[in-house]
Amino acid sequence: MKAAMDTLIARFGIALSVGLLVGLERGWQERQAPAGSRTAGIRTFGISGLLGGVLAAIADALQYPMVFPIAFLAFAATLGVFKLREARSDSNYSVTTVMAGLGVFALGGLAVTGDAQAAAAGGAALAATLATRDVLHSFLKRLTWVELRSALVLAVMTAVILPILPNQAVDPWGGLNPWKVWFFTVLTASLSFLGYIAVRMLGARKGLIVSAIAGSLVSSTAVTMVLARTARLAGGSLPLAGAAALGAAVSILRVMALILVIDPGAIVPVGPTVSMAAILFAGCGLAMFYWPQDKPLTQVPASNPFEIGPLLIFAAIFAAAAVASAVMVSQFGSVGFLATVALTGTVDVDVAVLSALQTPRDVLPLDVIGRAILIAAAANALCRAGIAAAVGPLSYSIPLAVVTVVAVAAAYAAYAAAALIW
Repeated sequence: MKAAMDTLIARFGIALSVGLLVGLERGWQERQAPAGSRTAGIRTFGISGLLGGVLAAIADALQYPMVFPIAFLAFAATLGVFKLREARSDSNYSVTTVMAGLGVFALGGLAVTGDAQAAAAGGAALAATLATRDVLHSFLKRLTWVELRSALVLAVMTAVILPILPNQAVDPWGGLNPWKVWFFTVLTASLSFLGYIAVRMLGARKGLIVSAIAGSLVSSTAVTMVLARTARLAGGSLPLAGAAALGAAVSILRVMALILVIDPGAIVPVGPTVSMAAILFAGCGLAMFYWPQDKPLTQVPASNPFEIGPLLIFAAIFAAAAVASAVMVSQFGSVGFLATVALTGTVDVDVAVLSALQTPRDVLPLDVIGRAILIAAAANALCRAGIAAAVGPLSYSIPLAVVTVVAVAAAYAAYAAAALIW
């Protein structure tokens, strides 16, 4: 009996804490208002959470569940009346405080008669959402219709199509899994979109270095080509080559993020090698970028990674690469697989890495998969250097080629050293 009482008291404490946490945020937002001029502050929200917990406990003790919904409606009506009076006085049409109060009351009931941990997490999430009002409003003001439409369409495609896709191979070689193809496509775009959102929220057009890095979150190859064209038309080749090298470092970090999300164990044979390459690309890129120049730098715009067309192209390439890898493995073993990944990596390193990561461990061991990822990254880096040589002037392509060769050579040395140690 005492243990049950102690548990109930602890749950009451969680219900009260949820209200106090949300009330702290609400009180801070309205801290300039005169005392007694607002419907709810830190004390009212705290009491609301505790009241929800008490009424949930009463409903449970009486074994009459309707007590809580009836009390919830009464609480909503009371809070609504007071908020209506405040709104008429201030000519304010915001309903945020009312919704926050209802959320606190409901979370208080959940804390006492349901999952207390979920209630605590919900209270923290509610307070965090309320606290990010200015950030969210600022982002919405910068959001374009094309970006919003692309994100909404992708969300619908993900929520509707992904669950109904078959999660098994549909080809004779066991390489084409429709669910995995779309899942990895969405995952890749989402990782890129995280960086895209961060740059947009920070006011993303603050110079070449920010724009080049932002663009590399989507495609470092495209950024290298744009920079090459800019160098041919506008000059300032050395800083542009430095920006391309920084984009290469971002591309490597994006690959590492994919590995950590999909198969963290694969980072062991890959991490030291790609880290060495990323450090060299970043260091040399910064040195070239900040080398004194007379001409002003040109900005490279970042593209929206949630455009549906490029996503569908990515999915098609990924599906073709998955089938080709499966065929090559079945026919030629690991040698054929490495050749396929290298060829795919020249086109899109993300596709090559994802193709390697989805290969079952019983088909190819982890060291072969790690080697394939490294080969794909090296092939992509050399391909970018080739594009720079074909499109840009020598003053742009030669520094980038030198940095690329040095980074690849240093990465190979790190790989060889790691192989000796392990």
